[in-house]
Amino acid sequence: MPTRNSRKEYAPDTYYHVYSRGLNKQPIFFDEQDFSVFLGYLKRYLSYEASKRPNRKPVRSFASDIDLLSYCLMRNHVHLLFYQHEDERALSALLQRVFTVYSMYFNKKYTRVGPVFQSRYLASRIDNDPYLHHISRYIHRNPKIWSEYEFSSLRYYTGEAYADWVKPRAILELFDNNPRKYIEFVASMDEDDEETIVDFMAHE
Repeated sequence: MPTRNSRKEYAPDTYYHVYSRGLNKQPIFFDEQDFSVFLGYLKRYLSYEASKRPNRKPVRSFASDIDLLSYCLMRNHVHLLFYQHEDERALSALLQRVFTVYSMYFNKKYTRVGPVFQSRYLASRIDNDPYLHHISRYIHRNPKIWSEYEFSSLRYYTGEAYADWVKPRAILELFDNNPRKYIEFVASMDEDDEETIVDFMAHE
């Protein structure tokens, strides 16, 4: 039987919560460089700015196909929230590239072979408003000291940072485009809210 949320039947104009962890729950990020490299690969494929490989061949941009709404990179797992536009193949193509190139980087750096991530990434389709309303809060609250965590997209919600490859607007619009309201919402998360998200994920 396939793992829940492991089947990849993507649809256009849909939100997806993507998550993956290290093989046997082992770390996938050991230092700041590792976190930065993973984010750099997301930027490479999601930025409107043209990028080229070392062999000078252009890198495909998914900027018009996919929006990255929020993310959080933890020591042994990642959470990503995407909106996919018309091309239902775009998200799987993006994720294959990002996880593959990061695995190659990781294995080379740490002189190892074999998979870095446990099986394939999992993807939960967000098909109702409550799920969409709460999922970015769940993602941003993963770190214990979430308000100061460096490797999440929270600073793009507060206005402390801006990048064309991180697009929080769709979530902020749920809070009247008011960063203060959003931060208050994130801060108010309790155990019942977390259980609600886990339940959404379990029943997808």
